[in-house]
Amino acid sequence: MHQAALLGGMIHDASHYGWKVAQPPHDWRKMAEAVQNHVKSLNWGHRVQLQDRKVKYFNFKASFVNPHMVCGVSKGGEETLLSADHIVIATGGRPRYPTHIEGALEYGITSDDIFWLKESPGKTLVVGASYVALECAGFLTGLGLDTTVMIRSVPLRAFDQQMASLVTEHMAVHGTRILRGCTPLRVERLSDGRLQVTWVDLASDKKDTGTFDTVLWAVGKP
Repeated sequence: MHQAALLGGMIHDASHYGWKVAQPPHDWRKMAEAVQNHVKSLNWGHRVQLQDRKVKYFNFKASFVNPHMVCGVSKGGEETLLSADHIVIATGGRPRYPTHIEGALEYGITSDDIFWLKESPGKTLVVGASYVALECAGFLTGLGLDTTVMIRSVPLRAFDQQMASLVTEHMAVHGTRILRGCTPLRVERLSDGRLQVTWVDLASDKKDTGTFDTVLWAVGKP
């Protein structure tokens, strides 16, 4: 997706170097299919490497039975008990939904979902200030989509703030709308299928609304 956005930017900039190229439409389905095929090939490659090294792989959801045993449950509901002297937990994390916000879970998506959308997300609101939020907003803007980022406090809090400011300034210059000091209150589905988001400006306590096709939560992992 990042490469697709970069190519779109190069086509846009080509006119400055004498190329007379009309900005072509972007085919989201074609790009999404390529991303999905790439991810599937990576997953297959990892499984082959595990097999070559004689590492057993189980696609289970597991829970502890005791300190030396876990119970794994397959997609079909079949249970398997696995025991070991030592059990290492290295599960990573999934993006979380801000469930305290009305409609967040029902109508929003996360960065995990966007790569598997069959249709273009259209006009998108990205909520969050992390690098995940900004990179998602950046490549969506690069694909020519109307994109807004809503930031509660400061962007890229754990990073150098001078560089963080340069990043957001660059994004704004290239078309990403940035709402600072705002937090969403609720998300509602309108009769036409679009999403109406109500938010509050934390400095003035003023409420405002906007309509989007997609709301993407990038508020961190648990």
